[in-house]
Amino acid sequence: MRENARVTSDSSGDYQELVDEISELLGAPATLENRDFELIAFGAYDGEGDLDPTALDPVRTRSILTRRSTAAIRTWFEGFGITRATGPVRIPPTPEAGVYRGRICLPVRHRGVVLGYVWLLDDDPGPSAPQLDAAMRVTARIGALLGDEAQAGADLTRELRAVLTAERGWQRDMAVAALRTALGPRGDGPHTVVCVAPWPSADPDDAPSARTVPHATALCTVPWGTTEQCLAVLVRLRALDVSSPAEATATRLLKDGPRAAGVGRPRTGLTDLATTWQEATSAARAALAEPRLAPIADWSHIGPYRLLTTLPPDSPHDPAIAPLLSPTHHELARTAEVYLDCAGQAGRTAAELGIHRQTLYYRLSRVEQLTGLDLDDGEDRLLLHMGLKRARL
Repeated sequence: MRENARVTSDSSGDYQELVDEISELLGAPATLENRDFELIAFGAYDGEGDLDPTALDPVRTRSILTRRSTAAIRTWFEGFGITRATGPVRIPPTPEAGVYRGRICLPVRHRGVVLGYVWLLDDDPGPSAPQLDAAMRVTARIGALLGDEAQAGADLTRELRAVLTAERGWQRDMAVAALRTALGPRGDGPHTVVCVAPWPSADPDDAPSARTVPHATALCTVPWGTTEQCLAVLVRLRALDVSSPAEATATRLLKDGPRAAGVGRPRTGLTDLATTWQEATSAARAALAEPRLAPIADWSHIGPYRLLTTLPPDSPHDPAIAPLLSPTHHELARTAEVYLDCAGQAGRTAAELGIHRQTLYYRLSRVEQLTGLDLDDGEDRLLLHMGLKRARL
């Protein structure tokens, strides 16, 4: 008999049924992964006897529990030609690689493109050729489903990118209307946007599948600066005051190597999606600039960076602040910023910097000499404080 296990998507019931069908055909446990080795469905099969405990070797255990494999394991398996194969591929046990039992890989293809893999443990004598032929017919049905899903995801990717990059006015309005049509009723609920930056791939179409990212409705890459990309994620929320889904999404994506993530304010519907995106990118920039905000910054909590990130990135620094930004005056700039962060309290500042008060007073006098600003004047202090924060960006 079969026992159902977790799947990685709310809409994966069809995948689960097909994986269970393969398990039944071959009398062996089966897992379905996409071409990035992320788990989609797992079906365990209880045969005549107890399952050998060595079935859960380190590679298989990690795949099931973390829903993905490491890059090294992926490269190792791909070395057996599974990306090019059109039929079953047998992979021998290799204990030094953590593969204690052999595998049978059934490539899942659609229109000539590999979209995933069904994995089975290979026991002697193993499934017969007719059994494997029957299982491959099931993988063709899985491939058709994955192909349809990939096409739908590509459409959402295109529509989301259009909203985030369109000019204000009728172009943006049309992009929002197209995304709303593509999403259907899902577009009317509460959403926010997460910005993950910088995204490690330079390929503008290299975004994860929404099915593999928790709470993601759509994903796309967007230019970040002149040479890099960032990842935009439209995140569905249960309520406007529940931000945990966005945080879970950002946490999941930061495991892939980017340095920071920003989250925009939640809103209902899609009308203000571009504004939410600007907030998310501002929060990501703040997280990259200010260690205390990293690695995930919410726009509502980035303080002065809410204003500073609206300035053009290439705008010149204020001439009064510029002398402090020289590398030779790094310590003076840090002293001034900490002093202003501490609301001008000398004792707190000296303790924060680990210096004597007299040293602090000397450094502050040098700051005044270099900038021409009076640290007893409120507006001068504000200009200096914002200028130093701006320099971080």
